[in-house]
Amino acid sequence: MTARILFLGPLADLAGAAEMQAQTPLDWAGLLSLVNAETKAELQNERINVACGGKVLAVKSELMAQDGDEVALLPPVSGG
Repeated sequence: MTARILFLGPLADLAGAAEMQAQTPLDWAGLLSLVNAETKAELQNERINVACGGKVLAVKSELMAQDGDEVALLPPVSGG
């Protein structure tokens, strides 16, 4: 039982991979425990959003990924 974790944009560079698999159920604390210290610090930035199952979470600490879910870690978007 796993979820797919996607590190988008510069988060992939920090994490050292564009994606990873994680055992489910997976909550926010569990996700943070899987990544390196630099990635963990960046994910805690309020400008980073989290989507689970295609829906952006209003509060990322409410993450609860189940088997087959895709969790996308979304960096701030810039541009014009």
